[in-house]
This record gives sequence, structure tokens and C-alpha cells, in this order.
Amino acid sequence: MTGMSVSDLMDSMEYGPAPESAAEALAWLVDRGDRFGQFIDGGFTSPGETFDSKNPATGEVLALITQANAADVDAAVEAARKAQPKWARLSGHQRARHLYALARQIQKHARLLAVLETLDNGKPIRESRDIDVPLAARHFYYHAGLAQLLEDERPGHAPVGVCGQIIPWNFPVLMLAWKIAPALAAGNTVVLKPAEWTSLTALMFADICAQVGLPKGVVNIVTGDGAVGEMIVAHPGVDKIAFTGSTEVGRKIRAATAGTGKRLSLELGGKSPYVVFEDADLDSAVEGLVDAIWFNQGQVCCAGSRLIVQEGVAEAFLDRLKARMAGLRIGDPLDKCIDIGAMVDPAQRDRVAAMVAEGAAEGTVYQPDTALPDRGCYFPPTLISGLSSASALMQEEIFGPVLVSTTFRTPGEAVQLANDTRYGLAASVWSESINVALDIAPRLAAGVIWVNGSNMFDAAAGFGGLRESGFGREGGWEGLMEYLGPERAAKALKPYARPDRAPEPEPADPLDRTAKMYIGGKQARPDSGYSRAVHGARGGLAGHAGLGNRKDIRNAVEAARKAQGPWAAASGHNRAQVMYYIAENLSARAEEFAARISALTGAQKTSAKAEVEQSLDRLFTYAAWADKYDGQIKGVPLRGTALAMNAPVGVIGALCPDEAPLLGLVSVMAPAIAMGNACVLVASEPHPLAATDFYQVLDTSDVPGGVVNIVTGPHAPLAATLAAHMDVDAVWSFSSSDISGEIEQAAAGNLKRSWVNHGKARDWAGPEGAGREFLRAATEVKTVWIPWGA
Repeated sequence: MTGMSVSDLMDSMEYGPAPESAAEALAWLVDRGDRFGQFIDGGFTSPGETFDSKNPATGEVLALITQANAADVDAAVEAARKAQPKWARLSGHQRARHLYALARQIQKHARLLAVLETLDNGKPIRESRDIDVPLAARHFYYHAGLAQLLEDERPGHAPVGVCGQIIPWNFPVLMLAWKIAPALAAGNTVVLKPAEWTSLTALMFADICAQVGLPKGVVNIVTGDGAVGEMIVAHPGVDKIAFTGSTEVGRKIRAATAGTGKRLSLELGGKSPYVVFEDADLDSAVEGLVDAIWFNQGQVCCAGSRLIVQEGVAEAFLDRLKARMAGLRIGDPLDKCIDIGAMVDPAQRDRVAAMVAEGAAEGTVYQPDTALPDRGCYFPPTLISGLSSASALMQEEIFGPVLVSTTFRTPGEAVQLANDTRYGLAASVWSESINVALDIAPRLAAGVIWVNGSNMFDAAAGFGGLRESGFGREGGWEGLMEYLGPERAAKALKPYARPDRAPEPEPADPLDRTAKMYIGGKQARPDSGYSRAVHGARGGLAGHAGLGNRKDIRNAVEAARKAQGPWAAASGHNRAQVMYYIAENLSARAEEFAARISALTGAQKTSAKAEVEQSLDRLFTYAAWADKYDGQIKGVPLRGTALAMNAPVGVIGALCPDEAPLLGLVSVMAPAIAMGNACVLVASEPHPLAATDFYQVLDTSDVPGGVVNIVTGPHAPLAATLAAHMDVDAVWSFSSSDISGEIEQAAAGNLKRSWVNHGKARDWAGPEGAGREFLRAATEVKTVWIPWGA
């Protein structure tokens, strides 16, 4: 730009270079010998076998990172296990002080962390300096506050224990903060593995932990490739796995942890819709889209990678978007004037290029005529328009600076197109009509929805996905609950066998007592055509119950799916009225149900009557909660708000307890339907007739057909079918059969949520048989961001 006048500059609007110095970050690496071992038990180990950590903008080697081995992982887990009880015994205030110190040190070293992040990852320095590092500090500040309040606000909860945490390469320091801050606040200790390509800021954070005097073993960091992550996942000393990464790997982790009893939270891939209505401020929507898809070179799980624009403004919008793309600046990430930096690694760049080449034949490809740097991992911003919703590029996560687009005509079509994906992480809605925006936002299948904005994050607002984008939340109280469990010590649940026929059975009722299934609001014979004899506690024949199979489950799930939408759309007040009516009709038949329970289980009449009364109490409890389990308005640093809405999960399949045939069924059904879900209940295996009697109560209580479906039969095969069903959104099991591992394994297919007992007993008559634990399992937190004003 030498020789240009001010007038020339005003005409061209060219930006001069504004490089950020890398000297201090490189000096930090040199001071540590450019070689790093593992951070275990408060100190660094000697480097071992190493691999290169490269600058993707230049290809230059920044440092040598040690590949952890099994002994390193064992040592890290042992250190965390040893430190955890003492760390958990600290008061919330004492843990808060440590978290506060970490936040202050992150701020103190903010520029160094930002430069190191950009060198290691390739993202523009503006992003790491203005977004990633400040948000990382914010998470430690926020969770210091949660630690301070935890004892008063969440009594009866305890830390999970040792947490294995595996983070991706796209937001190395921010993902570290998202994982470590809530784990420490809750009283857990951590073994964290950063991504192989981007380990440097995690190692600097380890340095910070030592500087602030964090107790040894509370945070341990092991580096290396995916094999290290596999060792952490499989380690018997790890109590919880928190993973952010691809859906493919998340599915493998779900399968690997099945049956182990380990807690699991997964934040996975996305194909987020960016919906633009014709009344939107198109220029603002274009700027928002630039942030949504070309932020961090599109290497963002919640990137607005799927543009869905209303047909009437589509041509004008794409013209403005192309003009804006032509002005995007690509180059050295350390230049403060750069919009798009380097992709993280040649392998990632080549993968994206191959996907674009394969999909180019289906649509129209636009790339601005912008020169790319001579070296480094760069890929131009790309727009592919004219694609059908079935196109692979519309369905698959590209994870690069590539935007695909299609059009819609009506709001209903917009919702249909937006939800036409197996993912459900985030979405954006653009409209100048608040009525349109707030009508569409809750209807989108996404854990986070931004209105007239994109990529808004804060520690106070939960972030996480639905469907194959994973489960669990990070941020807010809901994120902290991922690292807490009930304080009670559960006892082992004994298998509950069916009563055998007596040597001299009592005479059966001469009337036919063959109970049917209850599917879609109607009694249905089992598809198998078979039933089994059900005997009472004394051996007498109580009747027959159908032997359900996979087709009965299929029919029940279809009925539940059809009913769930209208039921969820009903007000909480209306759902409560139906549940009070169920209680009213059950109360009218209390004596009959008590007699049935006594005959089936051998319980004393007083105990049987108590079970019926407790069932009535549960129905009243969840009817009361139906319009009172409120969301929250989050205190985010924004001129606007973030609404945390408790939305129904969808279709819940549940294996009911064997030991409490009526109370167990009601305790599972009531929270599910109170929150707007439809359910498929597999009745108590030894005592199914209490459930089949109960559907007569449902029939007379205005319960819409399909909201509650009841199938009888053996738990093991029915559980496997429920857990594998692609249209079931969550599966619960309180069965005494040993099926928890099989359910979690099968649930990996579509990454549905699972809640299983792992063979542990629950006192259904006591406090642990009801409460917020059930309400949380019956809901998804959807965070809707609504900015306002100028």
C-alpha cells in the first residue's frame, strides 16, 4: 500500500496489515524447551515419544507434544482419584476461591493465550482474543459463583467423582473451560485430553493451575491421539465421560460405556439451519450469516451451514451475500484485519475440498475471486445453492467454510426443512416480526435457537443438542447438574421372579381374564397371538397377559409419535386437568386396585392400600408440576435475554419397576406425560395385571389415544427393541432384569437419551420415587436467545 494517498484509501477501502506479534508466545514455548510431557498430579512429566504441533497457517512446527501411553493415563486417573475426596470435602466457598483464581490468571494471560490459540489452531486473532479467551474466563468466574451457592441451592447432591473429558480442536481453550469449570465447581476431579492437533493452550492452562496453587491431582492433562481418548473412556477409575466431537466418535463412546455405570454427556455434530423470512432485515441477516458460517473457518459444530431463505427474497439475499463474500479477507490469522484464517490441518482442508467437489454437480457453486496465501491450510468461502433437501451436502456436516442453501415458501415449510436433519444442535431465525420469530423458534428441533443473531454463547446459558447432536448441557445450572448425582447410596436390586403355579392351584375365575395391550387408546391383542398365565402370590391363576413383541412396540411407538405433538401443544393446565381426572377415577376404584396388588404381590392389605394412595399422590404431584416446572430467564451479558425453556423430550419408552406394579408405573408415566411427552410403558414383568387394569382408568379419563401406551411381556427383548427404535427419543429402565447395558448399547444407534438403574434399587414409596430428577429426565432445555434494541 506504499504510495497510496488518503483519498486513494477512501476510494478502495483497502485494509493495511495489522499483525499481532507472536514473540511472547514463541518465547513461552522456548522457555519450556519446545517439548511437553503430561501434566499429572500437579506437575509436568518428562517428555516421551513426541509428535509435532504445527502452525496451520505456515506449516511450521511450534512444539513437540508427548504421546501418552497407558501408564500415563493410569497415573493421571490415580492422581485424580486420590485428590477427589479431599477436593469434594472443601466448602463451596473454598472451591469458588480456586475457580476465581483460575479466572483471574486467564485474564492476566489473555493476550498470550489468544496468540498461542491462533498459532496452534489457525483461527483469526480477533476471534481468539475477543471471543474464546474472554468466554473461557467468564466460565470460571460463573462457576466460581455456582460453587459458592451449590450447598444451599442443590442440597442432597454429590459430585460424580473422576471425570474423563475429551475436547476438540476447533475451540481448544474455550472447550477446556466449558468442561473443567463445572466439574471442579461440583467437587469432581478431572483427566482431560485436548485434541492432538491443538494441545498448546491446554498445556498453558496446566501451567496456570500450578501457578495458582490448585491442589495436586485436581486437574490432570494427558496429550495424544484418539487412542488416549479410548483409554480414558475405558478406564475403570473414571466415573463420567464428557465428550465434544464428531457424532461418529460419540456413538462409539456411547457403545463403549454401555453397562459400565459411567455418566455420559455428549456434544456432537450439527447441520444447523439459518432461516431467513422475507420480512427480515436482509443486510443484518447477511452479516449474521457471515458470523454463523465463516466464523472459525466454518469449523464450528453449531455453524449456520444450511441457509433456508424465503423464496420471495432469495435472489436478492444471495446477491447481497455474494457481494459480502467477495469482501471477506483471507490470510495470516495473526493479522487483526483478517476475516478467515487457516483451517486446522491439511487433512481437514482436503476432506472439505473433496466434499465440495462431490456435491458440486448437484448445485451452483460460488467462490469469490480472492487470492489465497501461497502456503498454509486455506480454503475459500463457498456457497452452494439450488440443492434439494435430500442432497448429501444438505444432510452431512461439512465442518468447513461451506454454506449450502435452499428456499421455502411458507412458515410451515420452513420448519419442515429446518427439522429435516438427524442433528439438532442449533438454529437461527431471522424476522422483523416478533410474532413470526417466537412462533418458529420453539418449533425447531435444536437445543439452542438464536433470534436475529448467531453464535451467542454465555456461561449462564445452557448449550447442547438433541437427536444425533448428543445429550447433556454445558453452562448454567443445567450444565452443572451433569456433574452431580443423588447423595444417596443405592442398594443392589434383586431380580424379581414371577410367582410359580401352586402345586394345587386355586380355581381360576370362570370368566376370561386375558388382558390385552393398550395401544393408541384402544385395547389390542398381542401381535404374537400368545399370552402367558399370571399367578398370584399364593399360586392361584390371576389371569393371562399378552406376550408383546417388536411389532407391538412398533405399533405403540407409532401411536405415541402421532399423539405427542398435540399433547405437547396443550397447555400445562390442560394436561394437569387430565391427570387430576386420572387420579379421580383411580380413587373411585381404590379398593379394587388394592385387592389386585395384594393378590399379585402378597402384600398386606394395608400395604396394598398404601400403594394405591401413593399412586394418587404421585398423580397429584405431577399434575401440580405440569404448569409449574418453569424455565428461566438467564442473566447473560446481552442487550436482550436467553430463555431456557423446558421442552418435552418426545416419545419416551420405559421399563416399569417389577416390585411396585401400580406405583412404579404411575411414578414413571406421570412425570413423562405431565411434561408433554407420550410414552410406551412396558408393565411389570411378574405383575402385569395391575397395569392392564390401569388402562381402564385411562380409558375413562380423557387421556388422548396414544399419549399412554402399555405393552406386556418379557422385559429383555422388549427393552432391546425400544432402545434400538429410531423414533424413540429416550428410554428409561427401572426393571429388575439385567438389561441396563443392553439398553445403552442399543441406544447408541440414534444417540437417544437413556436413564437406567444399573441394577440399583429405588424406594418408590419414598422421596427418591419422585421429584425433580424425574422432571429433568422428561425434559430438554432449549435455549432461545432474543436480542433487542440497538
